Amino acid sequence: MSRLAVLVPGGSGQLGKDLSAVGAERGAAVHAPGSAELDITKPGAVLEGVSRLVDGARADGRVPVVINAAAYTAVDAAEDDEQRAFAVNVDGPRVLSAVCASRRVPLLHVSTDYVFSGDGETPYEPDAPLGPRSAYGRTKAAGEDAVLGSGVTGWIVRTAWVYGAGGGNFVKTMARLASEGVNPSVVDDQRGSPTWTVDLASGLLELASAVAGGAGPQRRVLHCTGGGETTWYEFARAVFEEVGADPDRVSPCTTADHPRPAPRPAYSVLSNAAWREAGLTPLRPWREALQAFVADHRSALADS
Repeated sequence: MSRLAVLVPGGSGQLGKDLSAVGAERGAAVHAPGSAELDITKPGAVLEGVSRLVDGARADGRVPVVINAAAYTAVDAAEDDEQRAFAVNVDGPRVLSAVCASRRVPLLHVSTDYVFSGDGETPYEPDAPLGPRSAYGRTKAAGEDAVLGSGVTGWIVRTAWVYGAGGGNFVKTMARLASEGVNPSVVDDQRGSPTWTVDLASGLLELASAVAGGAGPQRRVLHCTGGGETTWYEFARAVFEEVGADPDRVSPCTTADHPRPAPRPAYSVLSNAAWREAGLTPLRPWREALQAFVADHRSALADS
């Protein structure tokens, strides 16, 4: 991994921050600009950023790789602002792909479980038919097509139920409610696989290292999530337990009890079989990762 020079658009997000931190720990040269520094919808800015990556990598004897963590992820807001979501989730990856192809830089593009309909009953394989039901999901699916159809040497990595230290997320919200004495009702009819951004970053960097060494997987779409599956209700109970609160304070409800502007997938479990078949390390079980996250950030969670 010490041979890598990595550009991470979307570097100010929770995944981008952990890609930067994990990469630095493992000897990679990582530049993770936020959107104010590198707007992926602007071709000139992208060309400048990727060219700087290539020149720096050449000077340091490293191999350049781009990991795109930039995305419009406000799922509900996208229902009323699909044009903006399209710009970031489709136009941006299209621009990034074109520039990476022109400079011969491999691209790893992070996508989501929302590209599926969510009515499955067994874990989705990477080649399962897409059927997004929200504006966010539609734009992310179109972004995948933009990358795969661009001619870039690129891979799509779908993930789900992401949380980390660097942004707002379900784990931090549940920890705050626990500390405030709130007894939340949480949906128990949606299933997925919680994924800690530190673990996801490690997986993406392992893939980037394989790509840089000429051993990138033949399959261009992969899934990478925490191991196992759960419901949001069970996940919330686990968070309460990990922060020292009574999990019985959490009560179950249905999706219909809490309607949202954007429909949520009822079943978001992604199969990691193709990831393992590619020789990549599967992420640890989601509950083990949650324990480690809380242990690392207990004081911050108490203040959230």
